[in-house]
Amino acid sequence: MGNGVARSWVVGVAAAVLVSGCGGGEREAGGERPRVLATTTIVADLVRRVAEPDVEVMALMGAGVDPHLYEPSAGDIRRMARAGVIFYNGHHLEGKMAELFARVRERGRRTVAVAECIPAERLIAVPEAPTMRDPHVWFDVALWAEALPCVAAALAELVPEQAADFRARADSYAAELAALDTEVRERLAAIPPGRRVLVTAHDAFAYFGRAYDVEVRGLLGISTVAEAGASSVQQLADFLVTRGIPAVFVESSVPPRAIQALAEAAAARGHRVAIGGSLFSDSLGSPGTAAASYVGTVRANLETIVTALGGEAGAP
Repeated sequence: MGNGVARSWVVGVAAAVLVSGCGGGEREAGGERPRVLATTTIVADLVRRVAEPDVEVMALMGAGVDPHLYEPSAGDIRRMARAGVIFYNGHHLEGKMAELFARVRERGRRTVAVAECIPAERLIAVPEAPTMRDPHVWFDVALWAEALPCVAAALAELVPEQAADFRARADSYAAELAALDTEVRERLAAIPPGRRVLVTAHDAFAYFGRAYDVEVRGLLGISTVAEAGASSVQQLADFLVTRGIPAVFVESSVPPRAIQALAEAAAARGHRVAIGGSLFSDSLGSPGTAAASYVGTVRANLETIVTALGGEAGAP
């Protein structure tokens, strides 16, 4: 999106917010429930676990959408204008929407960057920009749970009479995520340490690696905006050959061509690398599938990784 077009979107959002006012958000027919908006499917799932059934949660992006590259539509502008609260990940995950969020805040609309609710000292600095933080917080299940009180507080401000229910749901979900965190830790420990290496399309799994003692390498950087250069492919292929890595992984929201080129480069050096499967990275799975929830995507990724890298397959 060019600069002139981007500015036109900002003006459109500001106009829509002004028209709609700054109240608690449009309600469903019959005035039953207020509405909030979440950007990614991952953020939407987090908010729904706390909000529903008292608040309707609209998701801006669908399954498989790359938030790094997402550009808002006219329909998105209308949804943002109707929402009582706008929840987004933050730390530049939704890179092309940062100016929109700023303009919405200027007009009095409540926005909550859930990853920015977590103290900065708990987050991973971006190597190329030490003042920035890696936005992919959800790959550390226990760390993602730390955003729940922030979500509950924002919803309580929108619907004060339901504050106790929001807190109770947040606490219940936090306990579920604590059990999931233990499950991930135990199953990954079954992979021999020398094979516990995760090579993916972009550098989204740093929190996963830190939390669960997995070495991670991404062909692209933190964002998917740039293409992988030939030198990056060759260097990572050398790493695969030297370490004897058995599998690399594509991602559901990133085109597979870069990882396929990486596997071909390793094969040219005499080392066959399997495509170990597709991992959910910046998006949940499609509606109606087991991976349509955050818990489901974590388990789906876990099964794919353990099976491909030689751990003990089979969910507990």
